[in-house]
Amino acid sequence: VPLQAYGGGLVQAGGSLRLSCASSGRTFSSYDMAWFRQAPGKEREFVATIIGSGANTYHADSVKGRFTISRENAKNMVYLQMNSLKPEDTAVYHCAATLKGGIVTEALRYVYWGQGTLVTVSS
Repeated sequence: VPLQAYGGGLVQAGGSLRLSCASSGRTFSSYDMAWFRQAPGKEREFVATIIGSGANTYHADSVKGRFTISRENAKNMVYLQMNSLKPEDTAVYHCAATLKGGIVTEALRYVYWGQGTLVTVSS
C-alpha cells in the first residue's frame, strides 16, 4: 500500500507539529499503522502505532503524553500530533503499515513504508 508522509518542518522547542500520512490503498482500515523515526547517526526508533479500527494505540515512553497517533479511515489518513517538542525529537519520521494485527512495535514486521518527512526542533 503506497504511503506518503508529510508535515515536517522546523519548529522551536516547546512547539507543535502535526504529521500526516496518506495512503491510496482501498483497504486502508485493514492495516495497522505506525510512525517510526530515525535521527542522524542513530537506529530507527518506534514512535507510535494504531490498529486498523483506531480503537487501540500505543506510544513509546519517550513520546508518551506529548505525541498522539490517530487515523481517519474514511480519508485513508493517519496522523501524529506532536506537542512539547524537544531537540531530541529531531529526526526523519516515517509512516509504516502492516497486516500483522494488534500492537506491533518492531520495524521488521512492517511491510510498507512511506518516504520520510524531516522534523527539526531547535533549542
